[in-house]
Amino acid sequence: MERNELKTKILALLERNARIPTKEIAERLSCDENTVAALIGELEKEHVIMGYSAIVSDLAKSSEVRAIIEVEVQPERDTGFDKIAERLGKFPEVRSVYLVSGRYDLRLEVVGSSLQEIASFVASKLSCQNGVKSTATYFMLKKYKEAGITLNGGGEENERLKIVP
Repeated sequence: MERNELKTKILALLERNARIPTKEIAERLSCDENTVAALIGELEKEHVIMGYSAIVSDLAKSSEVRAIIEVEVQPERDTGFDKIAERLGKFPEVRSVYLVSGRYDLRLEVVGSSLQEIASFVASKLSCQNGVKSTATYFMLKKYKEAGITLNGGGEENERLKIVP
């Protein structure tokens, strides 16, 4: 198996389970454990792998309020959306920033300790930023699936979706 194909398969396994041992990766891909460890090291140095995280149940974060905020912005000359997206991403309340298509340009995932804290963030920090034209806030009520993992006992793993005519 060529290096790039091996790296792609390693990434797929790590995306599904970041704690999978290099020995198990090597066994699954029929290659040497030292090769796997070296390739993971390369991927980290190249910033292809930028970190590792755990998927945590909402039950453990019951005091946390999450929201999706769509932001319409005025792109800047020469940098487009990049500079404003980077600026918004520096706020500690902002977990993720995505450039998206549609009516709004950016999608932010924001976390706070209360609805009021997120509303205050939008009013006092986000909406007054240069280039921000409008926002739409959606509070997340329940998480059913994240990163390919069904949460809260989502039923049989291989159950097919039912199609109703």
